[in-house]
Amino acid sequence: MSSIKMFEKPLGMRDTFPQIYEKVEAVRQAGRDFLYRRGYEFIKTPAVEYFDTVGKASAIADAHLFKLVDSQGNTLVLRPDMTTPIARVATSKLLKERIPLRLAYFASVFRAQETEGGRPAEFEQMGIELIGDQSVFADAEVIVTAMELLKHFRLEKFKVTIGHAGILNCILQDYTESVEQQNILRTLLVQRNYVGFEEAVESFHLPKAKSDALLQFIEEAMHVKEIRDIEKYVRKNDALEYMQKLAQLLEVADLADYVAFDFTLSSHMSYYTGMLFEIFASGSGFPLGNGGRYDGLLEVFGSKVGATGFSIRVDRLLETLNDQSDKRPEATVVLFEEVQFEVALAKAKALRAAGKLTTLQLRSSLIDETAFLTNFTEVVIVGQEEVGSE
Repeated sequence: MSSIKMFEKPLGMRDTFPQIYEKVEAVRQAGRDFLYRRGYEFIKTPAVEYFDTVGKASAIADAHLFKLVDSQGNTLVLRPDMTTPIARVATSKLLKERIPLRLAYFASVFRAQETEGGRPAEFEQMGIELIGDQSVFADAEVIVTAMELLKHFRLEKFKVTIGHAGILNCILQDYTESVEQQNILRTLLVQRNYVGFEEAVESFHLPKAKSDALLQFIEEAMHVKEIRDIEKYVRKNDALEYMQKLAQLLEVADLADYVAFDFTLSSHMSYYTGMLFEIFASGSGFPLGNGGRYDGLLEVFGSKVGATGFSIRVDRLLETLNDQSDKRPEATVVLFEEVQFEVALAKAKALRAAGKLTTLQLRSSLIDETAFLTNFTEVVIVGQEEVGSE
């Protein structure tokens, strides 16, 4: 093995250094406590799943799946999301014991990268799934929980953008002339390629009334202040009434100021078939998280029940938490020589019992004592008086 290869990592993989690790752990614990108090029980699923079940149902492009083969020749995948494995567990066992289910998770997911573009191939997600409730109140609970979780992390500058796959599908069906055209436009919206959307509409040579309606829809549907503003584009349907009720519930929750409606919103996660949303926050150039209703996914596993949820990217959440200081916590080191070990051990135990973060270190093992001591706010040298290093 060359010295260069020895230090390389697989494409998209990252090392997590101690300071970041501690921040992630703090987020995990705070998130766990918050969600548990709201009735969500935490669950853990295997990192490896069968390709024919979770891999195919996950709606993640095949090229982005990490595939393996077990000793029996079965194709496996590293889990590319958490919603699909939880749907598998819920339908196979948990829904037989309780319905609706409120489940939460904090776990790594894996997405293979084709080129090194700064995107991680492994990242941690925190989220919830509310399974077995088809009502608009369940969607409202999920959105409110996501917003209150961000406020719990003292994050105030964020926005939740909400759309509805049913409304978008209705518009695309009414103003295009083929399924192929619908799919092209939907893909461009997933990519946020609005210029490409306009060019595609023009290339379809649609009747003027249809092309004008589509282009005007794109202009207006990204910044809808009230649901009724979109009614002129959509024939009356249940999705419109659903979103009107959802908007009312968010008003009642006193969180409407954090909400924006965008009916061009579409997701590469094709199992979102109803309401869907994305979370944006100051400090991150990418969505912090996303969620929505995915009733159809449960049907893949043989259960016709409603399901909704959200996930938050932990790495992007950390980018927004500017109030978290990079300063190391207060820490004490106890330095000792070999013959002083027993006394030093007793001193370290006493300091730890008093709640201090304490390191016990043989002094003669230090290569650069001065550099080492800069990592501590308090230095205790056994046999001498305590000396502050800062």
